[in-house]
Amino acid sequence: MRVVIQRVSQAKVEINGLMKAEIEKGMLVLLGIESADEKADADWLCTKLSKLRIFSDEAGQMNLDINTIGGSFLVVSQFTLHGNAKKGNRPSFIRAARPEQAIPLYNYFVKMLEELSACAVKTGEFGADMQLTLVNDGPVTLIMDTAENQ
Repeated sequence: MRVVIQRVSQAKVEINGLMKAEIEKGMLVLLGIESADEKADADWLCTKLSKLRIFSDEAGQMNLDINTIGGSFLVVSQFTLHGNAKKGNRPSFIRAARPEQAIPLYNYFVKMLEELSACAVKTGEFGADMQLTLVNDGPVTLIMDTAENQ
């Protein structure tokens, strides 16, 4: 699993011009699932995200986790995180998991993140054409990949 995490002061996802989900202070998590991923990958990432100290304390240091600041998560599926554009001009998405594997893992990820973080977790819609609007706070953006981090 690969995620792009952005610390946001607000973020929202729209589908066909209609608001699907919106958060204030928290994390926007773009989640890419590849065919080799399993529940253990989701468990590791959710544990990491729920404890990740990327929010500023009173001294301006990144010492606070999402629960401490009363934040929320917005999780959006993004298979293009596993795109490979090394050859040619059109990316290959062969490593991205097929929907029959990815949807259950995506749902599991969301459920585990809610349980481990005790924070609100809002989502986009798997497979939909979504428009994201966000205000990246900092900016703070991190990339994590379970294949590289375990």
